[in-house]
Amino acid sequence: MQPARFLSSCRPIFALLFSVLLITGCSQKFQNVSETFRLAVSGEDDSVKSQSWIETLPYASIYARINEGPRAFMVLALAEKAPRTHAENAPEALQLKWLAADRGMLVTEQGRLVKTLNLPQGNLIQVESQEPDPVALGLHLSTTPNHWRRQIDWQPGYHFGYPVISRFEDKGLQSITINDVTRYARYFIEHVEVPALNQTFDNAFWIHPESGVVLMSRQKLAPGLPDIEIQLLKPYGNE
Repeated sequence: MQPARFLSSCRPIFALLFSVLLITGCSQKFQNVSETFRLAVSGEDDSVKSQSWIETLPYASIYARINEGPRAFMVLALAEKAPRTHAENAPEALQLKWLAADRGMLVTEQGRLVKTLNLPQGNLIQVESQEPDPVALGLHLSTTPNHWRRQIDWQPGYHFGYPVISRFEDKGLQSITINDVTRYARYFIEHVEVPALNQTFDNAFWIHPESGVVLMSRQKLAPGLPDIEIQLLKPYGNE
């Protein structure tokens, strides 16, 4: 399997589904599972779905791409309350779990990647912080801090509890095109430093100028791991 490939030929993934349900419990909303997975496995490399088809689809959806690899269409499989691994004063958030036919999973909280599973080059295991994530607070608000400290765990290797320092830079309005629809977004660069490894990298967020919803992002999972680009096609609920 190519490292950048999310969706390949259809493979059995219901064992993964059942294991996820056992791990996360039975509280999450989970409707029409068979249809959700049928949609997830029907995607093709660099597939393009019409905007009208996406709007009529009763599922949240995204495009996702690892590094410069093929783009995958993904639908939301699970939405559940985020665990308390964050600051007590952080806004309540849902973890959105996006599954692919090759057993890959992306987990996001308000546009931030907080966990991945079964990606070929390695995975982000957990993000913890005593401070609310500025992305969750709303980067467009003048009251939102432009610095953030957190700890991250990732694999391969035994990388646990590495301190990470972020600084956000507002680059102003920028025109972006998602699925042939052009709009304006506030463009922010997150300058990230991992002091213990003497490494730095940048993340990018394009947010709705009024709501702060992350419309598009490019986020590096951890040092030595790939970037993941996410384009929001249809948001979940009131996101």
